[in-house]
Amino acid sequence: MTSSPTALSTGVVARFAIGSLGTGGFATLPGLVLVFYLTDTLGLAAWAAGIVVTTAKIWDVLIDPVIGGFSDTSLHRTGSRRRMMSLGALLLPVFFLLTFAVPAGVGPGAAAVWVGLAFIAASTAFSLFQVPYIALPAELSSQYDQRTRLLTSRVAVLSVGILLFGAGGPILRDIGDPYTGYLVMALVAGLAISAGLLVSATVAPRGLATPHAPRSSLTSGYRDGVNALRRSAPFRALLATFGLQAVATGAMLAGANYVAVWVMRSDDALTFLFVALIAPAIVCSPLWNLVAKRVGKERGFVVASVIFAVATASLIASVWTPGAWMYASVALAGAAYAGMQALPMAMLPDVISHDARSHGSANAGIFGGVWTAGETTGMAIGAAVLTGILTLTGYLQSVAGTTVEQPATAVTGIALAFSVVPATLTLFSLVFLARYRLRRADIDRPATSPAKEH
Repeated sequence: MTSSPTALSTGVVARFAIGSLGTGGFATLPGLVLVFYLTDTLGLAAWAAGIVVTTAKIWDVLIDPVIGGFSDTSLHRTGSRRRMMSLGALLLPVFFLLTFAVPAGVGPGAAAVWVGLAFIAASTAFSLFQVPYIALPAELSSQYDQRTRLLTSRVAVLSVGILLFGAGGPILRDIGDPYTGYLVMALVAGLAISAGLLVSATVAPRGLATPHAPRSSLTSGYRDGVNALRRSAPFRALLATFGLQAVATGAMLAGANYVAVWVMRSDDALTFLFVALIAPAIVCSPLWNLVAKRVGKERGFVVASVIFAVATASLIASVWTPGAWMYASVALAGAAYAGMQALPMAMLPDVISHDARSHGSANAGIFGGVWTAGETTGMAIGAAVLTGILTLTGYLQSVAGTTVEQPATAVTGIALAFSVVPATLTLFSLVFLARYRLRRADIDRPATSPAKEH
């Protein structure tokens, strides 16, 4: 199995990138509204809502390496990853709708079980697409800069998806009573997500079958994932960095609704927060491509991370003086966020190809599965950090139609989860990024040159 050394066509880049409309929607909307749905519509305590969301994410972590192994097996046997990606795209909207379809009057305990099971099923369907999708860049191009182009284009579209779903989802949710609103939101969003995923599945290369396809099982996925981590130092460094940053962004994403309602005291502020975050990300995605060409992906990643940490740290002032000024800090964080997404994702196929060159194996699906599991773990921990802070600071849950006033400690906790927590985690992640040693010369070296271990 080899990736193409030629320049990628605009059509391939566009079809690959459009999948991020769907992945951005699924990553954003549940992270934005699911905890709030559980605490402020279904009446679950914050700690219980955290358990529901975290359980689904734990399942993701367990299943993603297995899906990665089966994706590699499917590739070697059928010549393409399309079949698994398409299956996930078709199943996802059904389970996504069920996640937000709890009828009025169902008690908190039953509602927790309902949402937990439906969200686990939706997350599994999403992983069927996402894991092989992560593996595709290593198979679409072998060139350092072409992969950066592919992934910065993807992040530009991802940012559009986050903006559409992050801003549009709450608008749809506010149609009618809360139960109807969430149902309408899930129906429209689920179909839109599925459409984006199906388009992107068509870009998966064909004709990559091999005569001796490896067998995959539940245990082989974990074994191969552990082996990938053990033998690839660049993969360990990159995954640890990206995972910690996923904790940071997960806490911010889950906290945005709470910031709008309780810190900024405006339901409309949630939409404006998302516009402030994502509009700069859309504009700046091509700029990070230029930065990577000039100084390298890894140095650009450091710059983006530092800017993000400074921007989020400044939001600590919202504890004392919340207001419209917060949009400026969020906008700066959004400009940096584009680099924090595009550059590590562009570095991942470099890691995969370096491993294949060094060890003679082609396990892009395994790497994609472990990567997705790491990102999912980070996002889950981020949401858990938020619910833990809410619990410790005395946040009061409620059911739809009732009004509560949150204690000052809870409002302060929300502000901290949106500022100091992500800033600290992002800066700490750079400790791991310093151990990443791959550079352009390691990737664009002729295939006949001996591979250098890192």
